[in-house]
Amino acid sequence: MMGEFDAIRPYDDAEVPAVLARLLSDPAFLDILTHFRFPRQAKTFGWLLKPLIARRLRREFKDVTNVATLQDKVEFYVDHTIDRATDGVTYTGVEQFKSGSAYLFLANHRDIVMDPAFVNYAVYHAGLPTPRIAIGDNLLQKPFVSDLMRLNKSFIVHRSLVGRREKLASYQLLSAYINHSIRHDCASIWIAQAEGRAKDGDDRTDSAILKMFHMSRKDEPFGETIKALNLTPVSISYEYDPCDQAKARELYIRATKGAYNKAPGEDDVSIAQGITGYKGRVHINFAPPITELFEDTKQLAIEIDRQILGGYRLFPVHYLAYAQWADADPELQVPAAADVFPAAELEKARAEWLRRLRECPVEQRPFLVLQYATPVRNQYRVKAGLSL
Repeated sequence: MMGEFDAIRPYDDAEVPAVLARLLSDPAFLDILTHFRFPRQAKTFGWLLKPLIARRLRREFKDVTNVATLQDKVEFYVDHTIDRATDGVTYTGVEQFKSGSAYLFLANHRDIVMDPAFVNYAVYHAGLPTPRIAIGDNLLQKPFVSDLMRLNKSFIVHRSLVGRREKLASYQLLSAYINHSIRHDCASIWIAQAEGRAKDGDDRTDSAILKMFHMSRKDEPFGETIKALNLTPVSISYEYDPCDQAKARELYIRATKGAYNKAPGEDDVSIAQGITGYKGRVHINFAPPITELFEDTKQLAIEIDRQILGGYRLFPVHYLAYAQWADADPELQVPAAADVFPAAELEKARAEWLRRLRECPVEQRPFLVLQYATPVRNQYRVKAGLSL
């Protein structure tokens, strides 16, 4: 029997063996793995390496018959990638979660793959079930990517629909699925606070997303629906963004030409850069679930922003960028980096920040500064009780 959520839901345990078998014989998937594992030899010896990698993976995953076992296996690779590309991951707020409860993690959005991966990492290492992850269909161009993501608890958000009626039906289904997942399946959800990454470092909640949560529960007051979902604002802070130069370039082109057209395969490059690029330290903060009853999406969005921006961890680089930002707010009492951080930590950050500035074309530099300075302004506005 076709379930109402079959078009978007993650794969369930019974589907795992067949999907794994399909993945491990997909030439495009094996090609990417070969290039990732053996970047130098892949061009010349790819034909030889591909079957070897496939055989090794089949052996390694032969006993995997459900999603939980798969995630245990994958966690080893995730931890390895995190070790290689960060100076450590810290998280706060996980102790408040109760096992047997499900949460709607609403997070700021800076990186396509790593945002949900870091939330998963924090939740997994706290010994709790990992959330189901919302992912836009614009990122699922290749069948193996869709298989891979749905195996790893991802569900699909249809963003590429054009017609108003189709969009509405898609949001309705998404709303029903999120409510069903939390209330009925007792399975948590991760979703970004807005469509697309905050490339200028300005993390804001899109009230259309909050409206979508309520769409399938119109018979219930808005505030009650939100309360029942255990909506938990999440702040993900990267010390350094591996895609910051690409974002500065895009912001510069938008500012000077009025529009920016993505090149084919640009998302794939961002994904690879985001996974493997150096991030410095990473911090994830989980605010308490929202229990206050909000009458409308605007008021709720303001409160979520307050929690996300207030819970964001500012690193030395953020203060260094703020100090040279042309749009810094003189009214805000922002201390100098030297008054907040020890000298050795600050020195290391200054060297890395200057390196990034040097790598950035002069005309694009203000947009690099903007990305790192904006979270400082936002957090100090929250601290001062000013409107955002």
